[in-house]
Amino acid sequence: MDFLKKNGKGILLCFLVAFPSWLLVRQVGALEVIGAPVIAIIAGMVLAIAIRDKSSVSGGIAFTSKKILQYAVILLGFGLNLGTIGKVGMTSLPVIISTITTSLVVAILMYRLLKIPGKTAALIGVGSCICGGSAIAAAAPVIDADDEEIAQAISVIFLFNVIAALIFPTLGEVLGLTDTGFGLFAGTAVNDTSSVTAAASTWDTLHGTNGAVLEYATIVKLTRTLAIIPVSLMLAFVRMQKEKKEMRGEGKPVSLKNVFPTFILYFVAASIITTVITSVCTGPVLGAANEIFGFLKQLSKFFIVMAMAAIGINTNVVKLVKTGGKPIALGFTCWVAIALVSLTLQQMLGIW
Repeated sequence: MDFLKKNGKGILLCFLVAFPSWLLVRQVGALEVIGAPVIAIIAGMVLAIAIRDKSSVSGGIAFTSKKILQYAVILLGFGLNLGTIGKVGMTSLPVIISTITTSLVVAILMYRLLKIPGKTAALIGVGSCICGGSAIAAAAPVIDADDEEIAQAISVIFLFNVIAALIFPTLGEVLGLTDTGFGLFAGTAVNDTSSVTAAASTWDTLHGTNGAVLEYATIVKLTRTLAIIPVSLMLAFVRMQKEKKEMRGEGKPVSLKNVFPTFILYFVAASIITTVITSVCTGPVLGAANEIFGFLKQLSKFFIVMAMAAIGINTNVVKLVKTGGKPIALGFTCWVAIALVSLTLQQMLGIW
């Protein structure tokens, strides 16, 4: 009861921003390339201008932007069948590892060169190389990023998602990519799942491949999603080392336990549960299990939309615009570097 009294209004406000955003994208297919999370964060920013006093909703907004964001990552695991990924995704592994490494190295170099805030640089680097908003959702609690840093990263990722979805099918045509080649390119070089889907679907429509490229690109993208696990653990270790350095001499204990992203373990458990049940069950039981997993996957997506609404409400849009130049430069550099590395390795490996 105390929880609802303290957080109920804020959670309800986030829901009331998120639900129309969610419905709008489902009803207007063309908006899929933008995505409900981006629409929710923009709506939240607009609403924030009109709200003068947030004291009665601040608790619920904070809970939504932090805890519900973590619940979204956990539920994301129910959309990952490790068996399917193992059969198809492993062929793309060299490209995936190379693009992830490239993005993280570029993020570090640009952070030092342009003096971008460290947490913003980390979120953009991780979002670019793994899976856009979902990766940012996983990394943000690990590095203790605030709402404005998350909003900045989401905005940058959104910009290059839209550009990629619009130009990559044409680029693939110009380069003479095969169906498999474009599926791998889209799955490794496009940031967010919605934009991967948009780009691959466009290719399928142009080439009449009956969804084959979309299916392959999606599996490659899901394989990339698994990188959330090692990257989150790496970020937790880096944060621990940084805090140890800052606390040295103050007598304050810092350990991996204090910064360890426990929710990532639940994400792994959800993936294993999905894999085992879909491998063992058959017939009506498998059908029912797939329906449940499908519902949980959709709930994960909606929780991300709610969290983005909360982040938008807590974001100073004026400050976001004023400080946007350097993060956009970082996002562009990561995006171009990932695309070039993906295409180069595909050519070297003969997947063209």
